[in-house]
Amino acid sequence: MTISLVKGQKVDLTKGNAGLSKITVGLGWDPAESESRGLFGMKKKAANIDCDASVLLLSEQGKLSQGKNVVCFHNLQSPNGSVVHGGDNLTGAGDGDDEQIHIDLSAVPADVHRLLAVVNIYDCEARKQHFGMIRSAFIRVFESGSGRELIRFNLTDDYSGMTALLVGEIYRHGGEWKFSAVGEGAQAPHIDLLARRYS
Repeated sequence: MTISLVKGQKVDLTKGNAGLSKITVGLGWDPAESESRGLFGMKKKAANIDCDASVLLLSEQGKLSQGKNVVCFHNLQSPNGSVVHGGDNLTGAGDGDDEQIHIDLSAVPADVHRLLAVVNIYDCEARKQHFGMIRSAFIRVFESGSGRELIRFNLTDDYSGMTALLVGEIYRHGGEWKFSAVGEGAQAPHIDLLARRYS
């Protein structure tokens, strides 16, 4: 049964799920529709927004241990292959996950304690775009083999003016892995700029 979370809530991920190792983090969003008046009345149009999901692999102190510990559209896997990006989705159209990141918890290096899932808007400054133009954003975690959904967190805050979202975090605690629903907006127009905060 899926556990639905609210912002700030934490939940056990591996405790109670014996043998859980390979999981997938799915992130989704839809462009918000705007109205414009034309010859034939009001028209609704969705903005063309390219969101990019990434995962930062952080130490116990919340720092990136090495540069390649940012898994994103231009670096599709972590150094030892325990975190793998499923590929860039340019539109955000349609139902379901827009991007997925596959994680083998048993292979995550011992010096990595936190896996922070974030989303940026590609070329947001030039396009004058922000997360107030996105709706129905969510993160979910499911078992890779069976597809059994474990956790879902729908982001409902107003993120107007924000160019990055810190969505959720998977972290070690007492020999187990837990999930935290973060849901915070940030100013970082590119994943590399966001990563610098953790260097």
